[in-house]
Amino acid sequence: MRINLISDTVTKPTPQMLKAMFDAQVGDDVFKKDASINHLEQKVAEMFEKEAALFFPSGTMANQTAIKLHTNPGDQVICDKDAHIYNYEGGGVSFNSGASCKLIDGHRGMFTAAQAKAAINPPDFYHSPLSSLIALENTANRGGGACWDFSEIEKIHAVARENDLGFHLDGARLWNALVAKGETPAQYGKLFDTISVCLSKGLGCPVGSVLVADEETIHKALRIRKILGGGMRQAGYLAAAGTYALDNHIARLAEDHEKAKEIGKTLESLAIIKKVEPIETNIVIFYLQDDIDEKAFLDKLTALGIDLIGMGSGKLRIVTHLDYTAEMHQEFLKVIQKVV
Repeated sequence: MRINLISDTVTKPTPQMLKAMFDAQVGDDVFKKDASINHLEQKVAEMFEKEAALFFPSGTMANQTAIKLHTNPGDQVICDKDAHIYNYEGGGVSFNSGASCKLIDGHRGMFTAAQAKAAINPPDFYHSPLSSLIALENTANRGGGACWDFSEIEKIHAVARENDLGFHLDGARLWNALVAKGETPAQYGKLFDTISVCLSKGLGCPVGSVLVADEETIHKALRIRKILGGGMRQAGYLAAAGTYALDNHIARLAEDHEKAKEIGKTLESLAIIKKVEPIETNIVIFYLQDDIDEKAFLDKLTALGIDLIGMGSGKLRIVTHLDYTAEMHQEFLKVIQKVV
């Protein structure tokens, strides 16, 4: 039995999801004639109480489209130093939009409204980039699946409005935050101008993300998606998987969260573990003691049938997911203690 905890993107469609995909009504989405994609976009827009939505092949493309919508070349995006749009999107902020990032030294991928306000460049000082967008990530990946305090998001929203800045949410794992915090998509839809949500992480779909916004913004996003090469034809097979996941896989995220917390407790009991970050959702970030070789540790686990990901300097990540069964969970807890 091989146990893959590298990411929640390693899942495969369930038999029920495959059936939904097989039964999908499809057409040419480039002409907006794919019934399954149109249905998914309407469904997600309604969930967030937004006017419209647009299906994308990846979360990165959805985020990059949003950034391009909010900025002009030379502008600046305010985000956390650990943000996905800065660290893991191939430099797309500069390549695609000609913009730069103003990095905030936040805590576990999150920052305060006061920090956001302090990061805004004076608009009449033409020597510095023009601040045009504040971008948040919820949950914060590098922060260990940390969930933002909603009241702080409301304060940052006020800062964005007072300074005429766009407000974007990278909600790749927002579903996890909603379940963990008992929040609703509509709460977020009221605050953010644009929100990207991923279907291929915790929800277990093979491909896909969705961007939501007002109708005019999504109309502009359609052109940008075309420029980036994101127009797909009979992609309704993928959209059908997304619709099935939204109907069946959100509530079960609580199971992933519980397993992650149990893993954290086990790790905390091991002498070779220096620290485990607080666990709120399905991501476990932990640190090895300074005298433990990270590569040797990962190699030993690999030999025992466990795949994890190293983030360098003794920092490692575990992500629980749909395909991580109860049997695998018990086996992993046994194996991780054997490694000691």
